[in-house]
Amino acid sequence: MKKPSSKIRAEIAQLQEQLKLAETREAERIGRIALKAGLGEIELEETALQAAFEDLAKRFRGGGTRSIGGRRAGAGESNPPSTQNASGAAQGGTGEA
Repeated sequence: MKKPSSKIRAEIAQLQEQLKLAETREAERIGRIALKAGLGEIELEETALQAAFEDLAKRFRGGGTRSIGGRRAGAGESNPPSTQNASGAAQGGTGEA
């Protein structure tokens, strides 16, 4: 059975609304984390900040050369330094950009 085009359009509209809500939730989450890390106090152009976020995303996706504590954490001792490194790298990366 084929769906009528009006039904497909309605489904697309519903999915677009779901996407918009999901993006809003994600943006709020990232924004809260950035503020906690002190990024709200740093005066940077948006392009520089976006480049720093892109570099950070590459590192967490495995595109960077630095290891992520969560991937190789075998003991509880390695988790705190990796958290400090991640937040320090985020702040250091934005300060240099």
